[in-house]
Amino acid sequence: MRFALRLHINKQAFGNMLPINYQYEQSAAIYHILARANEQYSAWLHENGYVLDSGKRFKMFTYSPFKIEKRRVLGEAKRLCVLSDTVEWQISFLPEKSTEKFVQGLFAQQTFEIGDRLSRVQFQVQGIEVLPSPEFAEEMEFSAMSSISLRHFREDGTIEYLSPADSRSREIVQVGLLSKYEAYHGKPYAGDLNFDFNVLNEPKRKLITIKQGTPEETRIAGYLCQFRMKAPIELMKIAYESGVGSGNSQGFGCLRVR
Repeated sequence: MRFALRLHINKQAFGNMLPINYQYEQSAAIYHILARANEQYSAWLHENGYVLDSGKRFKMFTYSPFKIEKRRVLGEAKRLCVLSDTVEWQISFLPEKSTEKFVQGLFAQQTFEIGDRLSRVQFQVQGIEVLPSPEFAEEMEFSAMSSISLRHFREDGTIEYLSPADSRSREIVQVGLLSKYEAYHGKPYAGDLNFDFNVLNEPKRKLITIKQGTPEETRIAGYLCQFRMKAPIELMKIAYESGVGSGNSQGFGCLRVR
């Protein structure tokens, strides 16, 4: 289930300058809002099959970058000057049970901040809309709203970030969707698996800095592209609602139908 949040920018609070790399800070804002309703959130996770007997939580959601109509990039300062008064932010959750009521109640009229030590912006939620689901089919075309991160572990344990055009990417995407299916439904996918994954344009590499300016700073490579995927409808829905590749709950792999 996907939501579009309409956010008002309170420029009087901290100004209108975002760091160019604000993706991780979006994730932190989501978790901060969820933490405010901890008991309700835990109950909602259990209701939607998110918690296994081991207690491990599967974060089956993803989100888009901010849709900013008017902006100016300050390259040397690595800042994004937001000229619009409002922006749109899409957040997508896999589960259906009680999601609409829970998310709307949780995010309604919230105020939160996105930024780093140098600059930040205060956002106020003015409205939240449930977006209609696409008509899912066994073959669909998508565009990546946020970069897709495909991790391949080398024999020495190091990570290689693959382009979606790499022949090894097909298996990584497939295995990821099957793992999410098993985690969410509590059992492996048992139907016919007719899967394929093909890019439709030249993928554009994008480096995202996570936890910038801290000892835990990490750079993750992802790719923006358009692609055609063939998969059972159950897996197609998982891809759309919770993203493809890794790091979906940090904003990677959020899709829109092409």
